[in-house]
Amino acid sequence: MKTFLAAGIAVAAAAGLSLSVQAAPVADEDFNFDTTGDLYQVCATPSDAAEHLVASFACRAFIEATVQYHDAISGKKNLKRLICYPKTATIADGRRAFLAWAEANKDDKSLMDEQPVVGLVRALAAEYPCR
Repeated sequence: MKTFLAAGIAVAAAAGLSLSVQAAPVADEDFNFDTTGDLYQVCATPSDAAEHLVASFACRAFIEATVQYHDAISGKKNLKRLICYPKTATIADGRRAFLAWAEANKDDKSLMDEQPVVGLVRALAAEYPCR
């Protein structure tokens, strides 16, 4: 998780510099995180889209927060881990795993309508199962 955290700090520092020169603000409604489908839409924003930089940081932040919370609560006594990623895993690896899972399940309305944290944990658990 230290790799996730270190990457998050580096991205946050870079974001502070890059976002200060953002030409057009992104409207709040562009970044709804009500469903897994919303998270997929943000995380899958194409690199040539005007919103890519902000969407990329929003996606990374969501993944980072989810993994940190998972690690914090599963570290408590009697709570089993749902995600068992290797120490070398990065946020970018988690993003790729989520995008692949979401792409494979994008037509499953019940999965795409779940809270985004549930969909993300499903994706990460599928990529990094606990044995």
